[in-house]
Amino acid sequence: MKLRVLGSAGAEFPDFRPPAFLIDDHLLLDAGTIGSVLTEEEQWQIQNIFITHSHLDHIRGIPALADNIIIKNLRHTVMVYSSVDVVKAMREHLFNNVIWPDFTKIPTPERPVLTFATIGMEQGVTVAGYDIMAVAVNHTVPAAGYIVSKGGKTLAYSGDTGPTEDFWRYVSGADALIVEVSFPNNMEPLALLTKHLTCSMLSVELEKIATLPRSILVTHPKPQYYDIIKKEIDCLGLPGIELLHDGAVYEF
Repeated sequence: MKLRVLGSAGAEFPDFRPPAFLIDDHLLLDAGTIGSVLTEEEQWQIQNIFITHSHLDHIRGIPALADNIIIKNLRHTVMVYSSVDVVKAMREHLFNNVIWPDFTKIPTPERPVLTFATIGMEQGVTVAGYDIMAVAVNHTVPAAGYIVSKGGKTLAYSGDTGPTEDFWRYVSGADALIVEVSFPNNMEPLALLTKHLTCSMLSVELEKIATLPRSILVTHPKPQYYDIIKKEIDCLGLPGIELLHDGAVYEF
């Protein structure tokens, strides 16, 4: 399983891009960054996108991707998976012919550029050979993390979350965990208010996992605090833990 980090930041700054994780060149977890990184040919390879929640920094790459596909007159449909609440939000507030065209009906309703599909919590689906399960996490809007398995390898991705419970039951023994830390430790009140994590809060969450994943890849830091968060993560002294940077590639 190859993981390419298109974006991993909790805000957009020079050299910091919103979250998007490309698996084996064609399956995308979140879509905060697509067209600003991938070539045309690489964009056309994307077949399935799994969205954790409806916040703009996790979905904003989809409209431009759809536009790029239609401009090239490609016969290509991208499947976008998420919970009922998230799909509803994207339909009503983004692809509503006001903010952006409804690409679920373009070029035709029978053969659209985008197709939305809902996925229930803790109900697995098999897509392109991957077994994928959505598990609810604790954020300010309905949100889910994903457990992605193929060929004996498992990658878990928390998306945005504060302290949570159910998700960790499925993470034990995974090959890799992508998990958020948005704020430094001294900003814990803001993290709690916005339902994110600090490094010390992450340490508590990791204690809920029976067997820690071999790699713990920390995502979603606010760029203004990147260096501080990196130092705090390093101080945890956990094997296999690191703060992600955009453009990184991993093989599991």
